[in-house]
Amino acid sequence: MAGALSEVLGEVLVAADGEEVAVSALAARGVSLVGLYFGCSLGGPCAQLGASLAAFYGRFRGEAAAAGGQRLEIVFVSAEQEQQQWQEAVRAMPWLALPFADKHRKLKLWNKYRVSNIPSLIFIDASSGKVVCRNGLLVIRDDPEGLEFPWGPKPFSEVVAGPLLRNNGQTLDSSALEGSHVGVYFSAHWCPPCRSLTRVLVESYRKIKEAGQKFEILFVSADRSEDSFKQYFSEMPWVAVPYADEARRSRLNRLYGIQGIPTLIVLDSKGDVITRQGRVEVLNDIECREFPWHPKPVLELTDSNAVQLNEGPCLVLFVDSEDDGESEAAKQLIQPIAEKIIAKYKAKEEEAPLLFFVAGEDDMTDSLRDYTNLPEAAPLLTILDMSARAKYVMDVEEITPEIVEAFVSDFLADKLKPEPI
Repeated sequence: MAGALSEVLGEVLVAADGEEVAVSALAARGVSLVGLYFGCSLGGPCAQLGASLAAFYGRFRGEAAAAGGQRLEIVFVSAEQEQQQWQEAVRAMPWLALPFADKHRKLKLWNKYRVSNIPSLIFIDASSGKVVCRNGLLVIRDDPEGLEFPWGPKPFSEVVAGPLLRNNGQTLDSSALEGSHVGVYFSAHWCPPCRSLTRVLVESYRKIKEAGQKFEILFVSADRSEDSFKQYFSEMPWVAVPYADEARRSRLNRLYGIQGIPTLIVLDSKGDVITRQGRVEVLNDIECREFPWHPKPVLELTDSNAVQLNEGPCLVLFVDSEDDGESEAAKQLIQPIAEKIIAKYKAKEEEAPLLFFVAGEDDMTDSLRDYTNLPEAAPLLTILDMSARAKYVMDVEEITPEIVEAFVSDFLADKLKPEPI
């Protein structure tokens, strides 16, 4: 256990009294699950979660004392920029914390687990370091007594089991989804981007069905009232989890670690995830020619997928798009390297630590260059880490596969020196 956890958390954590605690000591305590709590000491949602999490954690500590062991440990990964604020926050917490000075590891954790907002709570298995549950906030709300511990992922068919609705009031059993590709659509009427996507998605759904493909969409509502749900669902030609079945809606949110809407998760006919980026795929493929949207190793940067730049470090190769075939040649150059990285991390059941893009010349790319203060050169090889506000730049006359592979390897080995964005 210590090896896997040390790889994630380092060798030492800090307790509320300031004492250092070796990560290896968690095994002796019987810890089987670690919750990574990404947050801050400021008010609002973090303060609310802190109180709920403290009560939740206290129940587990009480059980552990009675049973002679400790199943759960929480580790605070702070967003604080000032050490005094961090110290005050840690002193008020009954669990452990990542050391304030270990800022590099903190950023790596935010990127590794694709944390896009706080507070966020992610449970990982203590023996392997692998993610067990991406949305621990819902665990605290839905299972305050910890009866479902350790909250591991379950098959889609099991989580979705039960009656589903059509907008005409008819019901059908969830078994009707078997054998079809399924888009699990997390959305709400109060959310303007959701309504915009729904209009496009209705047309995409129609085209896919007319092409003879076995495809269904399951609406999982985040509406604030049943009336809003009914109004919004009346625009949709697919099926939905009943609004009153809040427990099942929440379990689906937990299963896919939903942190924001709209989100469209596309599943294959066996219920396995094809892509979590269904929203981007639908907007980029209006004619649905590439359905069911298996992920591409290298993407061409567009307005609709630029949001992915905020999800973690991204390799972006800027090219002169006025040169016919330049973008396609750049993709072919990068693709074997991207495929190698993706396969390596897939074998470890982890997400790749880099996304790969080719960027041509357009207004969006110009804005990105301006924002990140990049030179106007083309070709220009970069790695952009928006959450860390850091960039890595290789400005050479010719980009070769060897140069790209060495650049990526050095980045993953922490050998590159970042420049501020």
